[in-house]
Amino acid sequence: MSEAATLLSVEGLTKSYGGVHAVRGVSFELKAGEILALIGPNGAGKSTCFDMLNGQNVPDSGKVTLLGRDTVGRKPREIWRLGVGRTFQITATFPTMTVRENVQVALVSYGRALFSFFASAPQFAREEAGRLLELVGMESYAERPCGELAYGDLKRLELAIALANRPKLLLMDEPTAGMAPRERVELMRLTARIAREQAIGVLFTEHDMDVVFEHADRILVLNRGSLIAEGTPEEVRANREVRAVYLGEGLVYDARHREGASA
Repeated sequence: MSEAATLLSVEGLTKSYGGVHAVRGVSFELKAGEILALIGPNGAGKSTCFDMLNGQNVPDSGKVTLLGRDTVGRKPREIWRLGVGRTFQITATFPTMTVRENVQVALVSYGRALFSFFASAPQFAREEAGRLLELVGMESYAERPCGELAYGDLKRLELAIALANRPKLLLMDEPTAGMAPRERVELMRLTARIAREQAIGVLFTEHDMDVVFEHADRILVLNRGSLIAEGTPEEVRANREVRAVYLGEGLVYDARHREGASA
């Protein structure tokens, strides 16, 4: 079996604000079907890095290549059309519209439909919207107003919407924030399954270290804008600098687990 193709390549990404280095020379690659976590303490530069990849922020220097195309300087909508989906920490949907209609809005936008959405939405892409809802296990909620959904169901709907442009890269900003532990596991398992079946590369930020270490193929660790570690979950757990950065935070749970196992 041949090695998966490189989907995203980031070289020397740098951004400063008034002399403060938010991101310092960050470089990494992401392959098709790979689940890559970007972690770090508050203020490490994760959001700034994400925003530069998505076109919401322009780097001072560096290169971002998606499927062989340089995306630096492109607007978010252009990058979205190249095949980048994104979910956000705070879910944004239309509460008075049905679940199906929320997905249809994204499909209309991607299809550049030149007609009134509200006049044509019931007919436009109904089958495709149904397929996406089935993919995330939301088909039985299709005709319900979005405002009636529980928070975990809203997160699954957001994933369906993010898949409407048939992305090759999915950026997920704290996808499990505010969710119950069981819902977190279910959402990330669902995301990982879809990503591997459709060869979608996933880059996600997350504060829940259990989610990170269970679901990520590789982990990037930022601190004060610099990439201080990169590797498999096992390699990152064993990294002394990472442990020092996270002292008293999420990663020390592993040390406690080991102590308990050896007792």
